[in-house]
Amino acid sequence: QVQLQESGPGLVKPSQTLSLTCTVSGGSITTNYYYWSWIRQPPGKGLEWMGAIAYSGSTYYSPSLKSRTSISRDTSKNQFTLQLRSVTPEDTAVYYCARNRSWSDPADYWGQGTQVTVSS
Repeated sequence: QVQLQESGPGLVKPSQTLSLTCTVSGGSITTNYYYWSWIRQPPGKGLEWMGAIAYSGSTYYSPSLKSRTSISRDTSKNQFTLQLRSVTPEDTAVYYCARNRSWSDPADYWGQGTQVTVSS
C-alpha cells in the first residue's frame, strides 16, 4: 500500500547543495511510530544510511554526514526532503527514500531510487 517516490535534479555541481524530495502515498508520514529515511548507494559500494525524520518531526543523522545534511518535511503534501550541502564527486550515488516501522526496525518500503551525479 505504501509507495515512495524520489524526485529532484540528477546532476549537481561540486560545492553546491543536493536537494531531493520523497513523496509518500498510501500512508501518512505523521503516523505513529514510523520513521522516514534517506539511504544512498555509491556505484560499486554498499548502502549507506544518511538520516531520518520521525513521525514526530524529530531528525536523526549519520555522524559522518551530520554536518552537511538536513532533513525536513511538509506534512500537508506528505513529503519529506533531503539537503546535502557542499557536495563532491564522492557523493555520486543512487539515492533512496524508505520507511522504517519503528526506530529499531529496518526499512520495509523503498522508493525506486534516483541517480544523482556530482560533476562539473
